[in-house]
Amino acid sequence: MVSFVICLAILLIGYFTYGKVVDNTFGPDDRETPAVRINDGVDYVVMPQWKLFLVQLLNIAGLGPIFGAMQGALWGPIVFLWITFGTIFAGGVHDYFSGMISERNDGGSIAEVTGKYLGHAMQNVMRVFSVVLLIMVGTVFAVGPAGLIVTLCKNFGATGFLATTLFWLVLILIYYFIATFISIDKIIGKIYPVFGICLVIMAIGVIIGIYTNPEFTIPEIWTHLYNMHPSATPIWSFMFITVACGAISGFHSTQSPLMARCMKSEKQGHFVFYGAMVAEGIIALIWAAAGCALYEVTGGLNTGLAAALAEGQSAAIYDVCSRTMGGIGTALAMIGVVVCPITSGDTAFRSARLTLADWFKIDQGSYVNRLKLCIPVLGVGAVLGIGNALGYIDYTVIWRYFSWTNQTLAMIVLWAASMFLFVEKKNFWITAVPATFMSAVSSTYFILAPECLGGLVNGKTADGATVYNTAVAYPIGIIFAIALLVIFLMATKRHSAKAQA
Repeated sequence: MVSFVICLAILLIGYFTYGKVVDNTFGPDDRETPAVRINDGVDYVVMPQWKLFLVQLLNIAGLGPIFGAMQGALWGPIVFLWITFGTIFAGGVHDYFSGMISERNDGGSIAEVTGKYLGHAMQNVMRVFSVVLLIMVGTVFAVGPAGLIVTLCKNFGATGFLATTLFWLVLILIYYFIATFISIDKIIGKIYPVFGICLVIMAIGVIIGIYTNPEFTIPEIWTHLYNMHPSATPIWSFMFITVACGAISGFHSTQSPLMARCMKSEKQGHFVFYGAMVAEGIIALIWAAAGCALYEVTGGLNTGLAAALAEGQSAAIYDVCSRTMGGIGTALAMIGVVVCPITSGDTAFRSARLTLADWFKIDQGSYVNRLKLCIPVLGVGAVLGIGNALGYIDYTVIWRYFSWTNQTLAMIVLWAASMFLFVEKKNFWITAVPATFMSAVSSTYFILAPECLGGLVNGKTADGATVYNTAVAYPIGIIFAIALLVIFLMATKRHSAKAQA
């Protein structure tokens, strides 16, 4: 259990040390913020700092740092390292700059901000990329909570129509429509603090349950520094894609502009953006620890956890809660786990609306204009979600594509932040290094993953097991990352030459 405590301490120290380095690199000042200057009573609304933090945390802390971290635990406690250092040096940096650069650009959506620093072509790519990702996220975070509610109801003996996934899915989508349509401070700003309490209780309850039960032991990194995945899936780059929201997630860059439109001062950025990411890293660390501690290990492999995850995310999360807490604690924890993804799903659809509004220059002060965007956005989400509930669309496929697009978006945003820092004559390496790293992660995964090019480059054993062609994928991923870094450095030179001309 020492490994867990050390990683937890590093996360907390990282917030106060490296987080301040990131904040000082950006250089927040006393200029008037978009929330004050534009204030439209709908999307630009001043909110207090504590509420900004909770809303940002709940925006980004969906099923990713919970179920994603448990999936990451299949590789063993080595996942603690990715969660810890990924949060400090990549995720926190990504979230901070995506929020603060948006704040400097009138709270613009991430697609518009990226286009300003990476060009019009990339702007159009990001517009499409962002909307697709956000609708996928909204769908995932509607289907997931519906399944969790059904699992909870069944375990408490409920039957009938009220316990069906379809009913709860429709109910959640109705809430999403309302939250997407009305002013951000009317529902999101009022109920998120309550949801935040549930989330904190859930996290504290799980880790206390692990530490107080002699049957559970969190394995140490130094005694399990090998691949414990039962399917021998490579650590690089599958683990880095699987554990996204608990380390670095491109989805967060679509959420940060929501709070950039509600900040009273730029100096709130360190606590709101970097701080929320560290808090999410802690949540992911707890759930990864649960995945490593609660389940049987056979032959050095996490077979017990794999079996639990095979039952579905709803059953796996409920199993952790019931085994670590039981009784009232289980009910409270499950409420937290249910509302957690819902609070990301509603803002995902809201971000999709705002991205489309920025793209087509549609004023959102009008009820009619908001309806023009809410109806198609929620309509697509409803089709995907109901299709999954009826068995026509595979939820796991949606999740896999979400994972890759998520990290690719993070890569692009980090490159945009690097160009911003260069233009501002500041240390761009603080974002260029994680941008290069994530470029290697995304490209390697794209080659190896079965939903991407894996079917073409990987092989099969006689019993059907996948043989990953890492000899091809790893060098290509490294070359691709280096190529993007070279392209970026050449772009900075061209920019300098134009400035001097």
